Amino acid sequence: MNHHKKNIARFFLLMCFGLTLYSCKEPEARRPVTVKTGEFFKKSVDRNKDLLEQEQQLIEELIRDDSLHTYHTSANGYWYFYNTKDSTDAYTPKPDDVVLISYDIRHLNDSIIYSKEEIGEVQFKVDKEDLFPGLRTAVKLLKKGETATFMFPSSLSYGYHGDEVRIGVNVPLKSTVTLLDILEIAKDSPSALVYPELIEGLRDQNSSATPGNQKNENGKDSVM
Repeated sequence: MNHHKKNIARFFLLMCFGLTLYSCKEPEARRPVTVKTGEFFKKSVDRNKDLLEQEQQLIEELIRDDSLHTYHTSANGYWYFYNTKDSTDAYTPKPDDVVLISYDIRHLNDSIIYSKEEIGEVQFKVDKEDLFPGLRTAVKLLKKGETATFMFPSSLSYGYHGDEVRIGVNVPLKSTVTLLDILEIAKDSPSALVYPELIEGLRDQNSSATPGNQKNENGKDSVM
């Protein structure tokens, strides 16, 4: 009997000792949650793909309902028609050329976001200025004096962040763009060899021009 009591006492002693060791043990650091980057990226790509398909369907429906214009599909992923077309000139702007344009920004239903009067005339170097992606390539489809209307999906407009003023998140846009003038052709452009008369004409035009006021993209005066 005494032997049995000693065994019970020894058991409780070991239990207390074990609990003391457990309470003194430092807590084990929690492992960080593993972020499945590949899965997140795939879901993001899928969402963007679905959004683009929805916008394409909307634009294609608008084109089908418009019997007044002949639309073209750009290799860059947008649609356009010519309001004014020049069948005689051959030159279209190339990277690093300096051009002067006017344009507006509208919703696909034609409601105005920014009028061309508000934006003003914009002078910029092709492919080098901070204009929205669709506009940067659209101007290269125009000849001097031509006007075209473009419909851009949101990915080629202001994308997922908008312009933080009037254009919201993932908004497809419509824009009528006029190439008012080609002010300068890049010196190292192959076009300088193909169109020497154009280069000479621009040189004469610039030499006789007097400084004046131009409008920048924000519609403010800037001395040229």
